[in-house]
Amino acid sequence: MSEVNLAPPCGFYCGDCQYLNNPCLGCMNNNGKPFWSEDQSGGRCPIWDCCRELKELEHCGICPEFPCDIYLGLRDPNMSDEEFQQSVEVRQHNLAMRVLVGTEKWISDQSRGE
Repeated sequence: MSEVNLAPPCGFYCGDCQYLNNPCLGCMNNNGKPFWSEDQSGGRCPIWDCCRELKELEHCGICPEFPCDIYLGLRDPNMSDEEFQQSVEVRQHNLAMRVLVGTEKWISDQSRGE
């Protein structure tokens, strides 16, 4: 798997995900269809649809409407409110860093645990 495929448009880092490669290939490897997206309209992540398909952007952090209702509204139902808020904050920080240093440098830093 290419390292760049570990950086979906939402700001998550797939390299840290327990589901990577079993059962999930990650958004970047299957056009926005992580394993959980079967429950979504069209079978694809709504963040992916908005960012990559509709707006043709690399990631949400460069969108002038960020953070939008789609971004803030998509949540894992297994998360508590506190866990979800923390997840949003981490992903927003990750996107800000991708804007600042570029996606490839950000991925390199993530893979080294920085």
